[in-house]
Amino acid sequence: MKTTLSFRDMTRQFAVSLRLLPLTILICSGFYVGIILLVAQGIPYSSSGSLVRAENGNVIGSELIAQQFSRPEYFWPRPSAVSWNAAGAGGSNLSPASLAIRQRTEKLLAELALKKGEKVPADLVTASGSGLDPHLSFAAAKFQVPRVARARGLAIAQVMKLLHSTKIAIPLVNESLVNVLQLNRALDRLQQ
Repeated sequence: MKTTLSFRDMTRQFAVSLRLLPLTILICSGFYVGIILLVAQGIPYSSSGSLVRAENGNVIGSELIAQQFSRPEYFWPRPSAVSWNAAGAGGSNLSPASLAIRQRTEKLLAELALKKGEKVPADLVTASGSGLDPHLSFAAAKFQVPRVARARGLAIAQVMKLLHSTKIAIPLVNESLVNVLQLNRALDRLQQ
């Protein structure tokens, strides 16, 4: 049995649809977006990012994106394949055997001024996959303690105590990491 709608029934259906349209737009574009935004505000790092602010309220960095520190009184992060540019996050796609990687590594090793036979933690001379890893292994941070202590005129024990207080333990891997920005901020607060 075939049913057809009359012109009058079709116009009535169309009028109902037109009345429902603003309500649907309000629910889908207004209420839904508002609820998602409110939920996101309650979840760390989801809507406002991982911004780190100074005491005066100015943004000084991100807890989840590395930034360059090159002065001797600061802990240095991992090298960045993207020159610490968050807009271009990613690895270099260069082979570990490439000349460019070798030259960069040799330059970094020279800056570290290694003593004969001294070994360096790998994350001090190799970039992470994102090129923006804000963390260092505890071993890589510990390797830098003498340089930082000397440059700041602090005892190595003071810097080590600060390093231990900022480390983050990673369960199941038996590894600890240090957020470089947070560690450098703690160093600055120590000397205020």
